Amino acid sequence: MDSASDNSEKREDHAHASSTVHSYDVDVGAQLVAETDSPLTPQEASRLRAKIDWHIMPFMCIMYLITFMDKTTLGEAAVLGIIGDAHLTTNQFNWLGTIFYLSYLVFQYPQNLALQRFPVGKWMSINIFLWAVVLLCHAVCKSFGSLLAVRFLLGMCEGAITPGFMIVTSMFYTHAEQTKRVGYWFLMNGFAVIILGFISYGLLYTHTASFMPWQWLMIITGIITLITSVLFWFFFPDSPTTARFLTPEERVAAIRRIQVNQSGVENKRFKREQFLETIKDPKTWLMAFFAGSANIVNSLTNQRQLIVAQFGFNGIQTTLLGCVDGGVEILTIWLGVVLASQPSIGRSYAGVLMYIPAILGSILVSTLPFSNKIGLLFSYWISIFAIAPFTIFLGWVSSITSGHTKRITTNAIVLCSYAIGNAVSQFMWKAQYQPRNHVPWAVITSCNFAAGIALVVLRFMLASENTKRERETPDDKHDAVYILDESGTERKVDKAFLDLTDKQNRDFRYVL
Repeated sequence: MDSASDNSEKREDHAHASSTVHSYDVDVGAQLVAETDSPLTPQEASRLRAKIDWHIMPFMCIMYLITFMDKTTLGEAAVLGIIGDAHLTTNQFNWLGTIFYLSYLVFQYPQNLALQRFPVGKWMSINIFLWAVVLLCHAVCKSFGSLLAVRFLLGMCEGAITPGFMIVTSMFYTHAEQTKRVGYWFLMNGFAVIILGFISYGLLYTHTASFMPWQWLMIITGIITLITSVLFWFFFPDSPTTARFLTPEERVAAIRRIQVNQSGVENKRFKREQFLETIKDPKTWLMAFFAGSANIVNSLTNQRQLIVAQFGFNGIQTTLLGCVDGGVEILTIWLGVVLASQPSIGRSYAGVLMYIPAILGSILVSTLPFSNKIGLLFSYWISIFAIAPFTIFLGWVSSITSGHTKRITTNAIVLCSYAIGNAVSQFMWKAQYQPRNHVPWAVITSCNFAAGIALVVLRFMLASENTKRERETPDDKHDAVYILDESGTERKVDKAFLDLTDKQNRDFRYVL
């Protein structure tokens, strides 16, 4: 009698203390991790990370290099004859840069929803393939209207690449590792500038009856992208749970390795409550403000060749000097990522440190005598340091956001703001401001300063929240949650794989 009573009480306690949820409510890695309790040694984790690096980082680096190379073909085409051939005015050329980012803006959230709904690697591959086809179509466009149309389509396809890479990086790497990995694939932008510069230099001496140099540029880059998209489809993984280069045991270990993130791998179900939480979260809009402000300087991507030419350099000199731009980008991104990885500095302060020389450079470009073309050139190169903080920030976003729907919504809002900054900044470069361009450089200086302030405020907000959570009584609300495995047995799910948001999971700590 007493024994029966005790068992009844235990069942009642279990009913109150635990809950069973559907597998689609939790992270995709929950089932795999729930089936084993085997610990992961530091040596095993290190070997696994090296294997992941060797299998996915080359693909990410090559793909980001190619997509940035494709995206910046417009700037190179400016010195290869596209403006004259297509009879473009300064305003029309600016619109070709703007329409790309307006399209990126319009399709950003649909692209993020697709990245949640479909396999990430496959969806990116489809967009890269379409991107290549559209780029090849550039070669037959000889009017403003046709170029505007293909640039719009290019922006639509680009909308899947950066958020897709952010999702993949957060799937395979710990928060401590993400900043460096984002830095690795983002500094490929610099290599893209160098490679494109040498291709353009060679094309300046290429004269054929069928195509102009700028058309050859579009054809060459389009074919390279087309080949890469096919390789990406077959060899790039969708997630750690299905990666073919990992054994079944390594897939479990890969998920356990990122358990420390408290943010899981992914969840294919859209959760309205996470969407609403994202909209109401103040840090979402502070991050969006930073993304918009930080990317005003990105207008230099399309304008840099024209700016350097206005300093007094001829077409060949301008093309070769453009290769130095790429070297400066590589150096600044690498330096920024190294600083951000130092615990004593962190992401926010590293970004601020990189803004200091950038602001100095943009001031000097606007104030040095115009006869001092070497001084202007070096000042312009120093202003490029402003690209590093956004690179650091991209790796930071995933580290301070949890819950898959919240993460993709945050990514969409941040990248929409990125697109707005890029789109509106193209129109600063008006003909009446040339050749000194005082107004655009003043705007860039002001926005860099504002972005630096936003980084400091964001760090203060996150540090305050971490301190608050350290003082709270431990929350056991989600400590006893179960799912049913294939045999019908209840398996306990770790809090890290419940697809909780950073607000819901009080064990989540914001990386600074």
